[in-house]
Amino acid sequence: MAAELIQANGDRVEQMDQHMGQLSQITETQMMSTSSTFSSSSSSASSKLRKVSRGLLKSMDEHTAVQRKTSAAVESYSQVQKSPNIPEGESVPDFEEKLRPVTAQEGDFAVFRARVTGNPPPTVAWERARGNNMSDDAVSFYEDFNNQHILKIKNLSLEDGDVYKCVASNVHGEASYSISLTVTENPALDLKKMLRKRSVERREEKKKPPTEEEMLKILSGAEKKDYERICAEYGFTDFRGILKKLKEMKRKVEVEMVRVLKPLEDIKAKAGTNIVFDTILELKDPNVRMQWFLGSELLRTQYSLGKYDVKQMGTKHMLCISSVSLSDMGTYALQVGDKRLTARLHVIDEPLTFLSDFKPKKVTERQTAVFEVRLSKKTDAPLIWKVNDKELKRDEKFDVSLSEDGLTYTLKIKDVKVSDTGDYTISIGDLTATVPLYIERIPIKFSSFLKSARVQERGRARLECELSCKDVHVRWLKDGSDITASRRYIFVHEGKRAEAIIEDCALADAAEYTIVCSQDNDTQEYLSTAILTVDERFASLKSGLSDAQCQTGSSAELCVVLDDEKVDGIWLKDGVEIAELSGVQVIKQGAVHKLLFSSVTDAHEGKYTFKTKGAESDAVLSIADPPEIDSSVLDMLGAQPVSVKAGQTATIKIPFKGKPLPKVTWYKDGAEVMEDERTKIERSADGTALVLTRCVREDSGAMMLRLKSDCGTAVANLHLNVIDRPKPPQGKVEFLEMSRKCIKMKWKAPRDNGGKQVTGFLIERQVAGKKSWDRVGEVNSSATIFTDDKVDEGEAYQYRIRAVNEEGMSEPLETEDVRAGEPIEPPGVVSQPQVSDVTKETMTVSWTPPGDDGGAPVLGYILERRKKGSNMWLQLNNNLITDTKLTVDGLMEGGEYEFRVTSVNRAGAGSPSTISNSVQAKDPIRAPGLVRNLFVCDCTYSSISLRWTAPETGDEPSGYILEIRPENSKDWGKVTKVPVAGSSFTVAGLEERKKYYFRIRAVNEGGVGESVELSKGVVAMPPPVSPRFEMDGKLRNQVVVRAGTALCLRLSFFASPPPIVTWFKDGVSTTGREAIIKGNNHSQFLISSSVRSDSGTYRVHLKNEFGQAHYDVNVKVTDFPRPPKNLRLVEEVPGTVTLQWDHTPDLANDDDGAHYVILKRDTSTTSWFTVAERVFSKKYTVTGLLPGRKYYFRVLAQNFIGDSDPLDSKEPYFIPKQKECVAGLNLKQYTARSRQVKPSFLLPLKDHAVRRGNDCTMSCAYQGMPTPQACWLKGETKISNCPRFWQSTANGVCTLVIPTCGAKDEGEYTLVLENPLGEARCSCNLVVFDKDLLESLDNPTDKEKLIL
Repeated sequence: MAAELIQANGDRVEQMDQHMGQLSQITETQMMSTSSTFSSSSSSASSKLRKVSRGLLKSMDEHTAVQRKTSAAVESYSQVQKSPNIPEGESVPDFEEKLRPVTAQEGDFAVFRARVTGNPPPTVAWERARGNNMSDDAVSFYEDFNNQHILKIKNLSLEDGDVYKCVASNVHGEASYSISLTVTENPALDLKKMLRKRSVERREEKKKPPTEEEMLKILSGAEKKDYERICAEYGFTDFRGILKKLKEMKRKVEVEMVRVLKPLEDIKAKAGTNIVFDTILELKDPNVRMQWFLGSELLRTQYSLGKYDVKQMGTKHMLCISSVSLSDMGTYALQVGDKRLTARLHVIDEPLTFLSDFKPKKVTERQTAVFEVRLSKKTDAPLIWKVNDKELKRDEKFDVSLSEDGLTYTLKIKDVKVSDTGDYTISIGDLTATVPLYIERIPIKFSSFLKSARVQERGRARLECELSCKDVHVRWLKDGSDITASRRYIFVHEGKRAEAIIEDCALADAAEYTIVCSQDNDTQEYLSTAILTVDERFASLKSGLSDAQCQTGSSAELCVVLDDEKVDGIWLKDGVEIAELSGVQVIKQGAVHKLLFSSVTDAHEGKYTFKTKGAESDAVLSIADPPEIDSSVLDMLGAQPVSVKAGQTATIKIPFKGKPLPKVTWYKDGAEVMEDERTKIERSADGTALVLTRCVREDSGAMMLRLKSDCGTAVANLHLNVIDRPKPPQGKVEFLEMSRKCIKMKWKAPRDNGGKQVTGFLIERQVAGKKSWDRVGEVNSSATIFTDDKVDEGEAYQYRIRAVNEEGMSEPLETEDVRAGEPIEPPGVVSQPQVSDVTKETMTVSWTPPGDDGGAPVLGYILERRKKGSNMWLQLNNNLITDTKLTVDGLMEGGEYEFRVTSVNRAGAGSPSTISNSVQAKDPIRAPGLVRNLFVCDCTYSSISLRWTAPETGDEPSGYILEIRPENSKDWGKVTKVPVAGSSFTVAGLEERKKYYFRIRAVNEGGVGESVELSKGVVAMPPPVSPRFEMDGKLRNQVVVRAGTALCLRLSFFASPPPIVTWFKDGVSTTGREAIIKGNNHSQFLISSSVRSDSGTYRVHLKNEFGQAHYDVNVKVTDFPRPPKNLRLVEEVPGTVTLQWDHTPDLANDDDGAHYVILKRDTSTTSWFTVAERVFSKKYTVTGLLPGRKYYFRVLAQNFIGDSDPLDSKEPYFIPKQKECVAGLNLKQYTARSRQVKPSFLLPLKDHAVRRGNDCTMSCAYQGMPTPQACWLKGETKISNCPRFWQSTANGVCTLVIPTCGAKDEGEYTLVLENPLGEARCSCNLVVFDKDLLESLDNPTDKEKLIL
């Protein structure tokens, strides 16, 4: 039966075989033209390709219930190499996974996925095997996350059924994979087709089951998985029998698929050589599967790392094996379809021998020793290196390597030492060889020799040298005698350094010292010698005694510092050496000698002297009682803070004792407390009190009372706590979650809790756009996180948080608006509905989707209609319309209807669309008649406006076609691309004063009417108009500009024809400095850089033949005032100076508020001081001058623009001193006591804020003895020697003057005081601002203003 089936389809099979033969020839020709070609196919490719050859034509028969448009199930794979030599690391493209055929219904979508490898990365293209173009719905793209190239075909049709090919290519070759797409018909797509099919089925009688021959014919073109379903559809019951006969039929067809022209042959080869098994085959199916086997094991050539390589050249198929070994011996087989070809490989092996000569090796120490061993052949046996019967392992010292040919082994011993000497043995299999290694020592060298030294008696001597190596034996000699074992000396030998140390040198230690160095395997000794000289020691004072005052019963200390700690001395009191004195202890600490008093009494007062060889110092010890505060008071103040509520008065009283009466100073947080209206400091003989009225929270802090006298200082510390409401929570609120279910927020606790523990936080919420706040929750003080779970999705909220303590609530911390989840809104508006296919009963309405879907897909549309003039809309659909058009029926003939469309998503319905144009339900209409009453209603230089009346005959027009023709042309052109809708139109873009002709035709859906032409041509120009100004409010009658800036006057006007424009200044034509721009409807007057003389009245004059007009503008140019002249100085009253000068021309009749400013400057400084401001006369008397000093004076003219150049006095004016008679005084000479004090600040620096351009003076008071050196710093930069700054230090006051402060002078300034007892630092900040922060005085001449 199978034979009969083949005979019945013989013609088709022959045609398919011819076609496949042509493909085979083409493939073979392409492969022969390539340097080397590789071809492989999967196990299912051969059987499925045979299905193509037999089943493509068979599948055309219409015996199946569902028709198909397909290329049958096809899989094929090919790989072609273009480059003869591929660099290491690069490769030909290949597919990681085989592609799968796809079957899908019509109207569905299909997806092909391919993973491609290759280096360089290949390019991937998709093609159709028949050469047809890809469908418009086919899209190819690449997915990075899974490394897949994807072809996606949407809206499948029967024509999309085909064989699709994926081609990957790079410079080394290409790989292609073909798979089929089967498209089945979907009857549900066409309702009419289904109805038609059902009516046919009803008329047809029930068919009989097909015969066995017909069933074989049907199944031959289908896939295995569909056999059972197809049999069931046709009612064929013998399923197993038909499968058996189908297999027999296919087996008979495949009998002659492979023909062997040259079989495989046995091969003998030496180990390590390359061999090739080859055979010549004639294949009926070029894609038949081929597999190579060794014995029964399949050779996986792609994972052999180059060991096996399969090649094909035309009909010749080869297996290449590289570097054969004994393990490669065996029977190799090639399986082609059902045929199996075999051949035997025999490998001949040779004995292994050493080819290298083994001679003793001698290497210098620290060098690299290299051993090389050459073998006669490759071997898999491991090579073992040993030294003195110990196996060597590869590490940083020993490096073992093998050459690329696998025959030469190399051992490298890096940085050889004496310990590396020995016999090195090489073992590989049964072969063994030994090579001795000898090490030559490097002579010892001194990198640095011993150097002669000179030390003082009882000093420390060190003799050291540095050697060239570490492994050295060292001995020391003194005057030729070995002292290595002596305990008198300290010998150190670490690495390459050796030294000898002599502590507490004596005169007998002076000698010649020698170091003797030797090393193993070296008989020579290496020497270095130096001489040590010891000098006798003398001492001198480095720091002497200082007078001391102390309290009775307190401890005291007298201290002397020598320049040599090895020298001793003696202490004397009132000239008698101290032997045994109660409460006194003598201590020596190196070079420091101390006399300690544990409890000073009257017996300890006196003069104390310290004597030593070559040095002597004395001092006086006296007793004084410092200020003292009772310890119980201090304990009480320190135990708990002083608490007071905000707004109340805090009084802090502290009693004390001390003589003389100490200086009382209160501090808050380290800064001195100054008295003001709220702060009072009370002082008495036995106590002090600090009174703070109307306390505020900022008064809280660390308070300190400091009592200071010449005898000492007492300090009392306490903490003042002013209790108030807390501050708001800190910083910006952080939102941890903003979802549709909840909003979770986090904040920081307030920086200040108001002096009381924060008990909790209150959270309030406000809906965005509303004004009311709602309380949403509270949390305790330990939690700074709150979750609001009562939110609406998409809603925006604002929150505020308050901290709460016992005193009340803080100010709120407000957040920005936040939204719960992503906002979902109804979709946007669809386009205006368009109506087409109008009849008296039906209309088709169409629209386009909205541009904004509101954040969710559009679910459908609602279509509504109404009669024109009615307000009632009628919904036409019960269910949502998923398409974008709908045919509306049930209309009344002659009725006019309007439509609108609303889009809907899951958030609801959006806004209705724009209402469509009203359409009348009627059959097609007639063309309109002639347009009536065409005339010109307006005209300008560039446009002409026309009006007309609709035609009386024909149906109502939908628009008008307006045409234009210039006078010099015979061709008519349309004014607009679309018909004009109304009964008037303005034609723009015309040439000035040119004549045009017009004609018009009415048009509607029934056609175009006849044209009507305007009787006369129309000239493009307006009717005559006299000039008039168009005032837009931008230009005023009064204009004020600053000298040096541009003066620009622009006016707009209207006139026809354009007027003549003329500009005048003060009634005279302008001088020519200006630039005048003139247009048909505007004119501009411009002076690029104005001066004071440009002030005046400007007039613009317009004139044409129909009239004239003018417009005036008053211009005032302001400038810096000119300076006064002829400054004269007169002393009318002793101690004062009267200044006289000549007026500046700009002061009289000046509306800019011009006046004078008077300044003075002492010749000892560069800073100018303001004496008076807003002086309007030309005379002024300066008072408050200091006698005995010289002054310069300056006069400035000033207005709102700025200052004039200064008028300075040429010579300084001297203020004489008043003569006084002082009687002779007998003054007792004062002898200052020697007293040393560490530097400290009595009055620290204060922060300064200075206006830009003024001077700044910083000063502070200090103490210190000896007088400390002062150093000024700006930031970290020293400025003491900078010429820009002026500094002075005298009488315990340091001053720094910064002239003409600018922005660069801002920052932190630090004063460093230093003397031998230590140093002290003090800092302040300087801020420079642009505007004066102080209000000007009502009478500026009463007081002088110092410019800081």
